Amino acid sequence: KDATTGGYPYRYVTNDPMKTRFYTLKNGLTVILTRNNKVPRIKTLIAVRAGSNSDPKDHTGLAHYLEHLLFKGTYLYGSLDSTKEKGYLDQINTLYDQYNQTTDDDQRKAIYRNIDSISGVAAKYAIPGEYDKMMTSMGAQGSNAHTAVEETVYEEDIPSNAVDKFLALQSERFRNPVFRLFHTELEAVYEEKNRTLDNDINKVWENMLATMFPRHNYGQQSTIGTVEHLKNPSIKAIRDFYNKNYVASNMAVIMAGDLNPDEVIKKVDKAFAYMPKVDVDEYKGPEESAITAPVMKEVTGPDAEYVQMGFRLPGANDYDDVVKLSVVDNLLSNGKAGLMDINLNKQQKLLTSGTDVQYWKDYTLLVLSGKAKEGQSLDEVKDLLLSQIELLRKGEFDESLIKAIVANYKLAELQGLDDNENRASSISHSFITHKGLLWDRDVAFLDEMATVTKKDVIAFVNKYLNSNYVGVYKRKGENKNTEKVVKPPITPVAVNNDDQSDFARRILSMPSSELQPKWIDYNKEISRSKIGEAPVL
Repeated sequence: KDATTGGYPYRYVTNDPMKTRFYTLKNGLTVILTRNNKVPRIKTLIAVRAGSNSDPKDHTGLAHYLEHLLFKGTYLYGSLDSTKEKGYLDQINTLYDQYNQTTDDDQRKAIYRNIDSISGVAAKYAIPGEYDKMMTSMGAQGSNAHTAVEETVYEEDIPSNAVDKFLALQSERFRNPVFRLFHTELEAVYEEKNRTLDNDINKVWENMLATMFPRHNYGQQSTIGTVEHLKNPSIKAIRDFYNKNYVASNMAVIMAGDLNPDEVIKKVDKAFAYMPKVDVDEYKGPEESAITAPVMKEVTGPDAEYVQMGFRLPGANDYDDVVKLSVVDNLLSNGKAGLMDINLNKQQKLLTSGTDVQYWKDYTLLVLSGKAKEGQSLDEVKDLLLSQIELLRKGEFDESLIKAIVANYKLAELQGLDDNENRASSISHSFITHKGLLWDRDVAFLDEMATVTKKDVIAFVNKYLNSNYVGVYKRKGENKNTEKVVKPPITPVAVNNDDQSDFARRILSMPSSELQPKWIDYNKEISRSKIGEAPVL
């Protein structure tokens, strides 16, 4: 439904227990607010509908690297003198372009020595960590961010009296970021990449996706990027990505907690009104050919042996199928009474087993995994996993389990209403998947799960879960991957950790109201009754 308060129209769903409001500002920015007065804090997410899917083909890993750089500051903070600093940063940008276009090793080393030298001079103006210091000073907790396939999300947890300071800092943060301390941050990304190259779980996952999606970016572009692309970073490409994707129509400010929506929406509008109204060409991947027979791959590494298998299914906005998928997922494995829990784990037929679901826009995935016992073959593990799907296909499960699954979810949902992070995360997923346009279906999701019958489950399994899977045998042995990102020599830089920009001083001097304690009225908050003659609370 639609409503308007204080001149700001918003959408809402009548039976939404979070009473979430979806605003769209004049520049296209989505603002999503939900009120929860349990504690005087607010969970904030600034969500961008762009992740590794949106990386340019010749610069994979770019979205992830940009996420790192958005903690480095702007022309107003993160620097002692951004005017003087800019000249050196411009030189570094030009040198990186030359570095990318040069193939001769000796010339590349010479260019990088120049980059390293000028970076040392530019770093003398930098104030590293100033963003984190400002957030900490206003009482924020858990400053973080993550990049995934279809999203980049920046998160904070702030006191409810720090909204003005928070919005002042965030609006500046996304106005015109400066990519300073670039090559030292690149070193951190190199380390992260090298760890993934040694990680068996990551190798299995990427191998499965690459096989399952030979054309779509889900399988062709990893979030952290390829070794070759990381060795040839482009500041210009990162800036182009930022200008294209970090625009109002592609972003949402999400706040869940102790807030007054009528007041907060005015403040968010004022803080982010500078963002231009720009349309974004959303990545829509190619349709993959059907998988008509099982495909099994192998990965070798030091970790224990296991099998991972994935089924490719319709996208997350295909609601009818996603509802059934959620039921099937929980019938197979829910940690207590799923078929795999009872038949494989409790009976110790496997060391461990379980399922996972990826809800992506173009495709969803149902993933089964099982870890082998000592002396057990991986073929046996695979057969045991598939046997549980066959039980569903034959209808050999108690239909009442569906009701129990839904009841457990509803209990968890009720308990989760007190958790601001839980609220914000569910809203963020909705924005990333469909911009919140199907929030009514999200709210009704559990009720729709409750309507699924045994007949529906059997039909779903027969339609989607056949010999159309991609699997990976994770075998124990020597890691055959010798590829690494070789870090160029980087001279440690001198930085100004104890200095402070004028902008930071202004933020910290902004007034904030005192948080007032809310005393519990036990006569109102505690219900009294009797069981027979005995009083109960």
